[in-house]
Order: sequence, then C-alpha cells, then structure tokens
Amino acid sequence: MTSTSTRARPLQIGSLSLDVPVVLAPMAGITNTAFRRLCREFGAGLYVCEMITSRALVERTTETMRLISHHESEVPRSIQLYGVDPTTVREAVTMIVAEDRADHLDLNFGCPVPKVTRKGGGAALPWKHDLFRGIVTEAVNAAGSIPVTVKMRTGIDKDHLTYLDAARFAQDAGVSAIALHARTASEFYSGHSDWSAIATLKEAITDVPVLGNGDIWSDSDALDMMYQTGCDGVVVGRGCLGRPWLFGDLAAAFRGEPQRFRPGLGQVIDTFRRHAQLLAEFFDSEERGCRDIRKHVAWYFKGYPVGSDLRTRLATVESLEQLDELLASLDASVPYPGDDAEGPRGRSGHPKRPVLPEGWLDSHVIAGRDAHDIHEAELNTSGG
Repeated sequence: MTSTSTRARPLQIGSLSLDVPVVLAPMAGITNTAFRRLCREFGAGLYVCEMITSRALVERTTETMRLISHHESEVPRSIQLYGVDPTTVREAVTMIVAEDRADHLDLNFGCPVPKVTRKGGGAALPWKHDLFRGIVTEAVNAAGSIPVTVKMRTGIDKDHLTYLDAARFAQDAGVSAIALHARTASEFYSGHSDWSAIATLKEAITDVPVLGNGDIWSDSDALDMMYQTGCDGVVVGRGCLGRPWLFGDLAAAFRGEPQRFRPGLGQVIDTFRRHAQLLAEFFDSEERGCRDIRKHVAWYFKGYPVGSDLRTRLATVESLEQLDELLASLDASVPYPGDDAEGPRGRSGHPKRPVLPEGWLDSHVIAGRDAHDIHEAELNTSGG
C-alpha cells in the first residue's frame, strides 16, 4: 500500500536537526563536493562525502585530504569513514574533531566488494562482534558531541544475517542513528532490497532513528518505504545518479507539496554543464573535471533523444569548450520524456557467493589469522 500524502517529521541525528529526513548515500567517485553541492541546490537533507579510509586519513594522503574538503556552502558537513582497526578509527575521528572538519560522521559496514570481504572488511566485519563493537565504541568516544551513525547491510548472506546484533551493539555504544541497506553482501546490488528487514530493525531499535536504504528511485518510493517500514528517514544512492533534482522531489514530497521536477532536455543540459564546471573547480583542473563528467553522461541523458554517436563524443570530452559545442548541438526544446527517464540506474550485478577469509564464520570473535587478514582489508573501496 502506498501513502502519497505522507508529511514527514524532522529527523534528529544527535545535535543535527534535518527538516527533510533524507540522506545522500556515500558513493565512490560520485559524492564529491561538486555533486553534493549540486544536489543541495535542488533539495534538502544531509549530504555525505564519498567514503574515506581511516588509515589514509591518519596518514594524511593528498587525495584523502582533498576528498574531505567541504565547500563553504555545505552545512552540515558529513564524512563517512571506513576502518577495520579500532585504534586507527579512533585516531582518524580524533583528527577530524581536533581540526573541525565535520559536523557528522558515518561508519561504513556495508561494502560487498569481494576484495574487501575476502579480508574480513566491509559487510563481513559485523560478523565479528568484538571488532565491530570496538570500532563503533572508539569512534563514538572520540567524536564527543559530533553525532556518529553507522550504515550496514543485513548480513553476509541469508544464512548469516548480522544487522540486528550489530544494530543493538551500535545503539548501546551511543550512535545517533542506524542506516540499513536492506540487501546482504551476497546480493550485491541485484534484485529488490528487502524492506521488511528495515521494518524489523525499526521494531528492534527504539532509542535512535532507523534509516532505510535500497531501491529509492523516486519520491514515491521514499514515501512507500517510510509508510511500509516505519523508518525515520531514507538514504538515497543510485537513484540520484544523473538526477540531482531527485532531492527537490523528495523535499517537496516530505513537505506534502505537489510540485515535482520534470526537466526538459534544456534543463538537463544546463544541470549537466554546471556539474562539469563544479567538477573542474573541485579538481582544480578543467581536464580532470571533464574526464570525471564522462561517467555521468548515460545517467543524465537516460530516456532523452541523444544519439549514440553524440553520447560517445560526450563520454570522451576533454574540455569545457568542447563540451559546450557538443551540448549546443542538442535540441533544448525537447520536453521531459516521462517514464523512460526514470527508474533504476547505476550498477546492479548478480547475486554471488560472498568471499570470506578461511574459517571466518566459525566464530564471532576475531583471533589468529583473522587479525592478520583484517588489516589488509582497509582499501580505498566504497559501496554499501
């Protein structure tokens, strides 16, 4: 059953109050300052940077320090950390707090990528109760008054679910909210997420907000998730690829307002061009900005009459001048194409057997070979 008249309550995450209960999910190579600024211009909510590896942050690598930068217009500032060692996570959080680099911190326990899970990281990590509790506890203690949240998957596979135990540990440790991507690691991004797990989590966790993630492609999907699960807010990932205006639709929907953004091709062109400009500013390089905008071409122009030859040329653009020439060849008067421009986008993949360290599932306690493998899992790989 769908509720199309839901008027959401503000979302309180620790000291942060969000008028609209919407969070941009961290996505590697996507949710940099440029994209966050663009989404914020259309809507409201909390916009989280792409995942930062705690070890790289402590080592102050050049790329990591650039990734955690925020434009002055970004308030509140949000950073997601990935870590496998409680001490390193504590050091990373301590650094962020001491240097006043964020107003909100999220911990990633949802990465399903085999090269991470085979070492015990990402979505595999909550299976080890002591390690999970150690990381969350150290982060919360080091953060002080800055709210810390966690994002996780339902488990490793359907026979090894972790989300309920992990959520209780996180609640006891003092996190300010828990977000659940309602898929297991083995499901990757395939099929449809199991929203019933979000409802189950909401029933189990009563002290902090529960946020739902998975298959929110439109404002009506967000309303449906809230209505069906009772969750306190939604986390939006792939649904906003090439559609930063989705956050405007979500804000309107949650405020009970009727307007929706249905862009003609001219509006898409303008937004795409602004995204490219913001990327050039972010990278401090027009060439890098143009290289990065290439990956967004198919998402922005999904459903619009843009021929394959022109799409190919846009996907190899090298300068803003060249980009302008190509965009000028499009008919900006073409109206919004309807359903062809909507629906799923981004990676999906197929279910796969999760790759884990040998003997990982034998115990919920980290020991021996596990302790060696886990430190090799701290890679610059995002997802969840």
